[in-house]
Amino acid sequence: MQTEKNFSIWYIMLAFVLLVGPFALSFHMHYPDEMYYSDAAVKMLQTGDIQTTYLGSGELRFKKPILTYWFVLAGFELFGVSPFSSRLLFLLAGAATIGFVFWAAKIFFKDYRVANLAALIMASHPVLILSSTRSIPDVLLGMFMAMSAAGFVGFLKYGNDTPKRYSWILYLGLAFAFEVKGLPAAALGGLGLLYLLINPWQRIKLSKLAYFPALLAGLFIASYWFVAMYWIHGADYLNSFVEDQVGMRVASRYLLVSQNLLIASVLMIALFVPWFIFSFKGFKKYFKELFSEEKAFTGFTVLWVIAILLMSAVVSKFYERYLLPVIPMATVWLAWLLIRNGILEKVKLMKGILFFFFGLNFLILIIGVFFNAMLPTSFWVWIQIVFTALILLYLAIKSKRGNDLPLAISLSVLLLFFGVSISTYQISLPDAGQHVKQYAKKEQIALGSKIGYLGHLHTGSKIRIGLGPEYFMTDMNEKNFDQLYREFDYLILEEKHLSKLPVDKYDVELAALNWDPKYFTQMFKGIWDGNAEEVKFKTGKKFYWAKPL
Repeated sequence: MQTEKNFSIWYIMLAFVLLVGPFALSFHMHYPDEMYYSDAAVKMLQTGDIQTTYLGSGELRFKKPILTYWFVLAGFELFGVSPFSSRLLFLLAGAATIGFVFWAAKIFFKDYRVANLAALIMASHPVLILSSTRSIPDVLLGMFMAMSAAGFVGFLKYGNDTPKRYSWILYLGLAFAFEVKGLPAAALGGLGLLYLLINPWQRIKLSKLAYFPALLAGLFIASYWFVAMYWIHGADYLNSFVEDQVGMRVASRYLLVSQNLLIASVLMIALFVPWFIFSFKGFKKYFKELFSEEKAFTGFTVLWVIAILLMSAVVSKFYERYLLPVIPMATVWLAWLLIRNGILEKVKLMKGILFFFFGLNFLILIIGVFFNAMLPTSFWVWIQIVFTALILLYLAIKSKRGNDLPLAISLSVLLLFFGVSISTYQISLPDAGQHVKQYAKKEQIALGSKIGYLGHLHTGSKIRIGLGPEYFMTDMNEKNFDQLYREFDYLILEEKHLSKLPVDKYDVELAALNWDPKYFTQMFKGIWDGNAEEVKFKTGKKFYWAKPL
């Protein structure tokens, strides 16, 4: 492990941004829920109303608090409407989460190796990485809960002599987390505060915990959007919010609850890949030792982990990203355990794991070279390929020094996402939104035009980002298409919906064509046989621009 003097958390955070960035900042993959936030942010730019959130169809949506929408909106305001700007602040939030984890560990532990290892584990956690590539609430919730965790750790460290800055960190972190996702932050925060008041090992006086300037500031932030929506829309908006937070997400069937609990428990351990491997031997022994040494800290971590497992168990559909709010705290504890368990002496095992990831990265690189050698590509992709090869060489050099192995393992996990983007460049880019943007520019479509859209809503969201706020695009569905399509200056239709359009009244042209990943075998064969464009046209996803005659 690098010494405290030459270990820089800024280096790890920068490596995270640079290696995850190519995959995150274009639509190599597009997560379904992103459309709710980017569609609403485009509407905010068009209307100037930054309080109210709308779907692409123009319907109101109150299922989540406002802060995620504002992160997307801030990216659009700073850098223009694009895939890059919709996700940039979420990628930076992922990097900031690593910083908060490092800081929390450094607050509590005198052994600098714990903080260093915690940062490396957090940087390579697949849930953090994937959440940082999507403009949805989870990575923001994780970041702000990591921020609040640093505040909680301050109280666990200093007790009733805790400096006031930790009150600010704790309450502001929880307040922002609540404005991201609502009840999960409130539940974890409430449990954490109750624990500080009643745990028998490090009780905090109520007068100390209730530091009113920080507490009131937190309450103002947490309640702001809810008060604003009540003022603007009345109490009806709460029905949608409560249904999403409680009604739709809570399962009542015992089998489903048991299944979710089992999956969540397994993933809580398994997703710390590959670091959990080092904890198997002597886990029971070292757990008892750590609990005996720091009962309040270990008890708090266990409480939060159990709480998130139980909350994940009762949802109607479980996603691994639901675990992210407590992963920062669990990461700090795991790093502490691994240092005590002698991870730094397990050189052979670390080298074996590094060589596994090295081989996986090399295979991904070869696939990327194949795709880009067989198809037209960008000069920058070849730069990325060369850069990947140089990093692999760097990792090979790092593998010779035992102290550098944890850093090399963490970087090798991050490099997987950097390498995958080399191949997905050919599959996904330019996305349908960028194709339609180019088409509108080529055809000189008038700014301010009203455009109706009928097709897959996730693709529609990418098209809305491609067109930007200068065009007013509205999502339609099959039920209302016949009543609405005449109201628009232009239409964009997915291929399967063309039959609904009276062809004698519209001029129809192909505006976007992308590979369909479900036809990967045909795509690979077409590339190998040299007729990729023909196969792409036959099996790809097509979207058409319709102009009234």
